[in-house]
Amino acid sequence: MFSNYLIGLREGLEASLVVCILIAYLVRTGRRDALKPIWTGIAIAVAIALGFGCALEFGSQELTFQAQEALGGSLSILAVGLVTWMVFWMRRTARNLKSELHGKLDTALRTGTIALVLTAFLAVGREGLETALFVWASVHAASDGTPRPLIGVALGLATAVLLGWLFYRGALKINLAKFFTWTGAMLVVVAAGVLAYGVHDLQEADLIPGLTTLAFDISDTIPPDSWYGTLLKGVFNFQPDPTVLQVTVWALYLVPTLAVFFSPVGFASGKGKVKVTDEQGSRGSQPSNAS
Repeated sequence: MFSNYLIGLREGLEASLVVCILIAYLVRTGRRDALKPIWTGIAIAVAIALGFGCALEFGSQELTFQAQEALGGSLSILAVGLVTWMVFWMRRTARNLKSELHGKLDTALRTGTIALVLTAFLAVGREGLETALFVWASVHAASDGTPRPLIGVALGLATAVLLGWLFYRGALKINLAKFFTWTGAMLVVVAAGVLAYGVHDLQEADLIPGLTTLAFDISDTIPPDSWYGTLLKGVFNFQPDPTVLQVTVWALYLVPTLAVFFSPVGFASGKGKVKVTDEQGSRGSQPSNAS
């Protein structure tokens, strides 16, 4: 549940910040007439993301077991690739996000209503589709037959919406650079577990060998149905009897990715502020340096 809460919080907060920046800019520049197209684009993006998630969930149920495992494993690996790219992208470009969105919004305002809808849709839609895919893969990996993973996602998204509203009203200030750095690192840990589980799915689908070659088996020490076994699986996608290939892939992904993520090489430095303005003109600012 915690890992899925983290996914919902992190991904949802990115989308919330985008929405805050768009809405605040229009209010501050006196272009309230453009708010409706912006909200329309956001609503379309959310609807498509939800539809994509439902298609993944219900569409996969019609497949054979082998096909389900092949699909689950392939999409898990794809989700890990996308979320890894997103984590590094946000760390590198977060401080310039406001100016980039303002530039796109200025262009859309000159073009017309359709351009405004498209701008909002593209700004939020990418986050939505990435979130839907990674949530599906994570829930699939951490599924324990209960609704707890989905509850975790819902709570994370609800928290993100609340934080976004507080940012907009200027009632909350946090160091976004540190927030995205540490939540990004935790997402990398979660992604490592999803990747290992995806490899296991492909092994069960007979697409990759080594299903019976276990690295270790501590099921007697950490029973999967125990409370602590469930906790480890829910947070880290821990498996007490992983294959050699699972452990190898997990380590080869996690260690270098975290090393590069915390390395200053290749990332922009400097400090900036994300400012949002509410209807009464009050301002809130949060540091958002990307290093």
